[in-house]
Amino acid sequence: MPCIAHVIQRSITVSLADSGFVPALAKCRKIVGHFKHSPANLTELNAEQVKLGQQQEPLIQDVPTRWNSTLEMVKRIIPNQAAIKATLDQQQHNLVMLTPAEWDKLQRLETLLEPCRYVTQILGGEAYVSCSVVLPALCHLHCVMETSDEDPAYMIRFKTKFKDDLGSRQEHTNNAWLKIATALDPRFKDLKSVPKADREEVWTKLGGLLRESPGRPSHTTEDGPPKKKMNLLLQLGSDSESDEEVQPDRALHRYRAEPTIEMTDCPLQWWSSHAGAHDKLAPLARKYLATPASSVPCERLFSLAGHIVQKKRSALLSENVDKLVCLSNWLKDE
Repeated sequence: MPCIAHVIQRSITVSLADSGFVPALAKCRKIVGHFKHSPANLTELNAEQVKLGQQQEPLIQDVPTRWNSTLEMVKRIIPNQAAIKATLDQQQHNLVMLTPAEWDKLQRLETLLEPCRYVTQILGGEAYVSCSVVLPALCHLHCVMETSDEDPAYMIRFKTKFKDDLGSRQEHTNNAWLKIATALDPRFKDLKSVPKADREEVWTKLGGLLRESPGRPSHTTEDGPPKKKMNLLLQLGSDSESDEEVQPDRALHRYRAEPTIEMTDCPLQWWSSHAGAHDKLAPLARKYLATPASSVPCERLFSLAGHIVQKKRSALLSENVDKLVCLSNWLKDE
């Protein structure tokens, strides 16, 4: 399964290149670089922020390899618009200032990118279930990117390109796995994020997985045959020959009859407390809900190890690196 956060980020990059935000963002990068690369210019900007009663804060430069950095740059430069203008008016520079129309574009871009940032942060967590959130999150993004009559042409281009690109990339994800994970999450088992025509197919697939899943191992003893075979012998004369076929349907019916839980509740805790009532589905829930939706936690770990193992620390033993990584993670949690 591909990293869903990467998928969303790639769709954002493609959509920005195909819309009218590129000139405004290019001017933003030059303005931010003007203050980031000169401590003297930054000091003058901080002085203007104090005069205007604003908090002293540096501007943020976006980086192509850092997710949501474009949004962070826009969110930081918009409230400091007056301080930036006042500072640049006192300096000699070759910068081209943003026009009022371009400032308006940046504000609209912030409203477009904020839902994407929210979704990537949700899917990038490691302390909670994320796989079952993928389809509801992508469905939310498709709804947010619906065009309206009030949208200018460049916003329509961005939204249209984003939906098309995200849809094409979503086709290459493991949608069958994601649908099963969504169905096994008590928060989303109503499958509202799945088209109505495909919902019964998901339950049919889940029923097939129940039939294919191995049963409990039978224990043989010297005193007699296994209990499983004994039960089959006792049922030979009955009319309920299809009990094993009906049982998965009954298990699904009991689970589907359960009420949905709150979005803030943990599905793993729900399955832990209801494993006895749904003993057939509980192993499948543990298998599917344990799948991470993103490789963000692994990449964070590699980045952390890269900060620890530097040139001046090239002689660190591997076990000491492991200890430092663990300590860093624990101190962050504290």
